[in-house]
Amino acid sequence: MSNSENITMDVELTPEQKQAEVRRILLEGKYYPAGHYIARNIRLLERGIAAAEVHYIHRALRTISSIRKRLDPEVIAESLAAYSSASNAQNVAECLAYAANMLEQKPAEGQATKACEPEICLYLCLLAQLYLLDNDKHDKGAELSKVLVGMLSSSPRRTVDPLVSRVFFYFSRFYEVIGCLSDARPTLLQALQAATLANMKESKAMLLTLLLRNYLHYKLYDQAERLTVKTSFPSDAPNNLLARYLYYVGRIEAIQLNYSQAQMHLLEATRKAPSNVATAGFQQTVHKIYVIVELLMGNIPERSLFRIPTLRKPLQPYLELTQAVRVGDLNKFQEVVARHRSRFLNDQVLILIQRLRHNVIKAGIRSISIAYSRISLRDICLKLHLDSEEDAEYIVAKAIRDGVIDATIDHEKGFVKSAEVHNVYGTSDPQHAFDRRITFCLNIYNDSVKSMRYPGSDHRKELAYMNEAIRRERELAQELEDDDYDDDSDEENAMDEDL
Repeated sequence: MSNSENITMDVELTPEQKQAEVRRILLEGKYYPAGHYIARNIRLLERGIAAAEVHYIHRALRTISSIRKRLDPEVIAESLAAYSSASNAQNVAECLAYAANMLEQKPAEGQATKACEPEICLYLCLLAQLYLLDNDKHDKGAELSKVLVGMLSSSPRRTVDPLVSRVFFYFSRFYEVIGCLSDARPTLLQALQAATLANMKESKAMLLTLLLRNYLHYKLYDQAERLTVKTSFPSDAPNNLLARYLYYVGRIEAIQLNYSQAQMHLLEATRKAPSNVATAGFQQTVHKIYVIVELLMGNIPERSLFRIPTLRKPLQPYLELTQAVRVGDLNKFQEVVARHRSRFLNDQVLILIQRLRHNVIKAGIRSISIAYSRISLRDICLKLHLDSEEDAEYIVAKAIRDGVIDATIDHEKGFVKSAEVHNVYGTSDPQHAFDRRITFCLNIYNDSVKSMRYPGSDHRKELAYMNEAIRRERELAQELEDDDYDDDSDEENAMDEDL
């Protein structure tokens, strides 16, 4: 801090002068860096527009989380005014003016000397969206988002893609907060069609995740499944969108009884999402469904999963559920479900947990089959707390048919006889497990290759020029050798003639 600034701050100021001084400091970005970051990011946007490179746009968007905590409506209004010009396109001018109105700031007169690009307009309006969302002005945010969405159809440029995806995210978020998420669905479907035709991959990925969230919010599982079947998720979409998409798809497939596919997608979602404090909520949500899907498949999740610090407390009810399923105690299972029913309802997994009752019984039958070579149906009924021996006989018969146990039922004498336990290494199970591991490693390798960035084709021109120069040098050297050979031949012929 300079001496002049020290003197200025030591002078007694009126409240109005203090407020003006604070505003000046905020705009200069000395103690409040939002203004500085906004100006720096706009320069990055201009570089990205000039070079038609998306990575400059991503660099500008990367600092939004830090700017978000320091946003001030007057700072945003000053930035909007700085890019207001009479030469702006009509939709850009309307968006800038509407954003200033939603921030309850008077639209300033045009200060810019050139037209504002759509990317800069969207970035500034995106900051206005964030401010309205963080300050609980959801109705105004929904109105601003609707105006922005109307502008997006006229700007299908490649550099607009990352900004468009974020605008649609907050558009859907505003409608979800105000309780009318279904009203946003037609707009999202129309935008998905436009993004697909314009090959805007990041916007398409974002819109697919938003539509799946929209369908799941209203429990429209059939429509969500049809959407996943008839569309393809972009292969080079960002990992955060891919993780969310895999989670939604895994949840849909779990409801549709496709447990193996659901397990694969949920596991991949946990691996694609960053494992840090910021994504702890996402990891907890995914692992809750993942644990239930594992139990529905007849597997028992590893104990180490429940010991992860960020998952230990949220997964405590699911650990108790897993212990009940592993033991096969139907009474304990029903007790856990009754005790944590409100939490399971809040997590929207109660419908899946209700399917676990049969798995608990199958786990109990499997443990009984391993422990006893021969046991009566009456004892099975008592151990599993079933109502009658007929129910026990039916359940055991179904377990034999499903391949859960290898046994036979003697209906006349009323007992179950288990077959001898076979060596697992004499079956094809180890081969299938090894094949799954190889497939997983190959998929990781292919994904890493796709994620790598390769240099452009500019160096190929220099390489072609160098190859051409080398070729010319070789031709010249060959011509010189031929000339020397011809000269030697002429000299030999002249000597022969002299002789």
